[in-house]
Amino acid sequence: MFKIQPIQSKTEQESVAKACGSSIREGLFAYAMRDAESEELMGFSQFEISEGRGYITDIKPFGNADDFEAMFILGRATMNFIDTCGAHVSYAAKNAGEEGLMRSLGFSLTDSGEYYADMHGMFNGECHGKK
Repeated sequence: MFKIQPIQSKTEQESVAKACGSSIREGLFAYAMRDAESEELMGFSQFEISEGRGYITDIKPFGNADDFEAMFILGRATMNFIDTCGAHVSYAAKNAGEEGLMRSLGFSLTDSGEYYADMHGMFNGECHGKK
């Protein structure tokens, strides 16, 4: 079991980002994914919401962690928060996460080299708008 929680302090965000091979980006939201029992870091996401869209800079595992399902849930938790805030589309940096993970989250690579996901209906319980 694991838990995903918002990171509340810039000091913790900087520490977690560094531990996951990234760097803090000022003004962005961040989530930490930790083992529910041991509190060991498992992963990290960092993102912003502006102008009616989300932009994800990081969905990174800690170290050599290779838990695809956990990383998928971290990505979807990040996307759900963006969607809940009223931004129903999201972009992600080309190096935000492993390509297979990004595609499984619903992102497609654009001609500009970023990922794009249309999240309309993705989190409303109707299987991405399909009945």
